[in-house]
Amino acid sequence: MKFPGQRKSKHYFPVKARDPLLEQLTHNPKPKSTYVCGIDQTLVDIEAKVADELLVRYGLPTGNSTLIDDDKAHALYIELKQNDLISDEFAGGTIGNTVHNYSVLADDKSVLFGVMSKHIEVGSYAYRYLCNTSSKVDLNYLQPVDGPIGRCFTLISDCGERTFAISKGAMDKLTPAHINERVIENSSALVLTAYLMRASGEDQITQAAMKAIELAKAAQVPVVLTLGTRFLIEEDPKWWQDFIREHVTILAMNEDEGEALTGESDPLLASEAALELCDMVLTTAGPLGLYTAGYTEESEKRETSHTLLPGAIPDFNRFEFSRPKLKRDCQTPIKVYAHISPYMGGPERIRNTNGAGDGALAALLHDLSANTFHKANVPGSSKHIRDGLCYSSFSQICKYANRVAYQVLAQHSPRLSRGLPEREDSLEEAYWER
Repeated sequence: MKFPGQRKSKHYFPVKARDPLLEQLTHNPKPKSTYVCGIDQTLVDIEAKVADELLVRYGLPTGNSTLIDDDKAHALYIELKQNDLISDEFAGGTIGNTVHNYSVLADDKSVLFGVMSKHIEVGSYAYRYLCNTSSKVDLNYLQPVDGPIGRCFTLISDCGERTFAISKGAMDKLTPAHINERVIENSSALVLTAYLMRASGEDQITQAAMKAIELAKAAQVPVVLTLGTRFLIEEDPKWWQDFIREHVTILAMNEDEGEALTGESDPLLASEAALELCDMVLTTAGPLGLYTAGYTEESEKRETSHTLLPGAIPDFNRFEFSRPKLKRDCQTPIKVYAHISPYMGGPERIRNTNGAGDGALAALLHDLSANTFHKANVPGSSKHIRDGLCYSSFSQICKYANRVAYQVLAQHSPRLSRGLPEREDSLEEAYWER
């Protein structure tokens, strides 16, 4: 596994270069592997520039998200294809994006639960989904289904307004029987999205997600939830607060979702309020950058060498050099916050805002999994005398998540095609060394 962020070689683990003579005298067991797993509504994102007339004809309110049936989705796709209006087609889904990016960053395995069309033709939606997913994402646990997977049309008007048309297909047909107990129990984290909790009718993906959550909790595997959209949360904030309090270890959200959940418009205060529900929070705040928040033990806190930042909580980043811990593992827990502004001020040209939060979450998951990997392979390390939830400090996680989010913003696809470069001429070494 690659270790998160950029580090000086003397701090890099594992050390591969050994004395060839001494290596013959010592037996080096094969490193124990780690992975994260996730459950998602498998879908393909289709982006097209269209005239307002087309939106009216298909009954799609401008700027809104509308569910459409399979027949209407097929007719819309054919029309867009024939008129050469489609600009991009790529694999999507919040959790699909996240585990793909995790595998690219960590250069290691992840597992995805969901559905996949039983019969796949070249050029079909399912074919495109598989082609655009990292080979390190284990898709062997997908449930085969009849019919298409989900399709999400992003229709961009001349004025730049985005209208979404979503065809569910069979994406919510995942059943509890296809959740593998062994895979969940041996993972470093279980990653979910709030969308999984709103299945209706005979669809069983909600029951499948709840089974996975119970298995993870029984095995003390961290449950990670990303909120997905403010509209879903503001329908019933109290229900989501209770759900997070009971089931979730790490919460990922943006500033709008944070406000819907907590009532706080300030992302820092929203993060603080969310800490009453879970152990760690990642909040992306657009042009403001991103925040991490969590707990550490009072006796283990580490004071920052960075400038203390003003905000709704004065000097809130004072202990950002501390490592995150589960609240239950702290005798005297204290809340810790960190913040970072957009990397290099953000891309010169933002090509895609869809997926930046998923990229940031993938970086956090990489750091969490690296901690599990290191603990399994170097159990006697002083790093694990005081066990932490993640490998790095709040501050380093901020930097790493920020850098990955930038990479996603600067490209069309929400999925990384390669890991971060080993050296970056555009970035002084001090960014990672501070």
